[in-house]
Amino acid sequence: MYACTCLGFVKRKTPYLSLMTLPVYLDCNATTPMEEDVWKIVRYFFEVEYGNDGSRTHEFGTRAKQAVQRAREQVSLTLSCQRDEIIFTSGATESNNLALLGLAQAATRSGRMHIVSTAIEHKAVLEPLEHLGTRGFEITLIPPCSTGRVNAQAIREAMRPDTFAVSVMHANNETGIVQPLDEICEVLRDHSAYLHVDAAQTFGKLIEPLQNARIDLISLSGHKIYGPKGIGALATRRRGYEKVPLSPLIFGGGQERNLRPGTLPVPLVVGLGVASEIALKSHKKRTSDCIKFGNRLEQALLPLGARRHGSKEYCLPHVINLSFPGIDSEALIVALKSLVAISNGSACTSASYKPSHVLEAMGLAPDDISGAIRLSWCHMTPDVDWSQVITRIHQLLPDN
Repeated sequence: MYACTCLGFVKRKTPYLSLMTLPVYLDCNATTPMEEDVWKIVRYFFEVEYGNDGSRTHEFGTRAKQAVQRAREQVSLTLSCQRDEIIFTSGATESNNLALLGLAQAATRSGRMHIVSTAIEHKAVLEPLEHLGTRGFEITLIPPCSTGRVNAQAIREAMRPDTFAVSVMHANNETGIVQPLDEICEVLRDHSAYLHVDAAQTFGKLIEPLQNARIDLISLSGHKIYGPKGIGALATRRRGYEKVPLSPLIFGGGQERNLRPGTLPVPLVVGLGVASEIALKSHKKRTSDCIKFGNRLEQALLPLGARRHGSKEYCLPHVINLSFPGIDSEALIVALKSLVAISNGSACTSASYKPSHVLEAMGLAPDDISGAIRLSWCHMTPDVDWSQVITRIHQLLPDN
């Protein structure tokens, strides 16, 4: 087995790149490394059990179907929903689109064309909402307070009789700030609006909040929970016997309850299932490891005058968004690139060089926004040579 690195090809025994030739990866909110047990099962289904789960005339298809159903069960157990309420997609972006655009037909028929969301959503939510706006929908975006959190009371005040859906991310991808999901569910308890949660950053990490039966739709991605890229799911919880009234966005084949046609990538589906099962069993240990790493990071960086963006009280234990006064984020990323791999925002918008809409919505000063970097790690992250990091940051500080 071989891996491509910047130095050529190196032989390896595991699916992970040699940490001897690479900086420490601190961009796990963009994508995580794959657990070795997940990689093994994905490879097995590529090389040995490569059947199409829609092939019903032979054993290869039967075993593929069984593997897909097992994966559906593994994902549903993590969310405490039913197996047949899981629809496999290519990832959370597609799931978000299916959830929001898929509700449009039912909303239009009902005459209730108001949607409430937040100003800090991922573009995979904001852009579908913008599209719905061109189709006559009225969109209300709730801003966060300075902590990075949206107030559930503000959502209550935005609700109207014609509100058909509410869409709130569970944790922000740039700041790591967790939104008050339980409080929002309580706000919506007596309202019929459908609640969609983008859980790309929290599925398999924060377990109990996503098991709340008031949440109708949950989007998730495999590559955020140490699984493969290119696979995700949309959970569609029934209300009693009533299904969420989704309409498909693409057509042809009838797979996934006629909502997401196309041949399922069985190896990726199985990988997502195994990653979900491991996450359910291991999330507490993983969280503990992340807290320990975060403590070391803060001890190294905060004394340098770093400004943390968003309240630590509400932040995921594996994320920090901060800036150093007088240092531009691009300059800092370049200075540290041989030591740590970090980012200055969402991977999906990193090529645009536009100020973060999340940090702008939080009311940060322009200098803090232009200097903001995001560091995100995981239970597999090795130790960082923080003394070297500190030295290079010192060299960039205005007083030096």
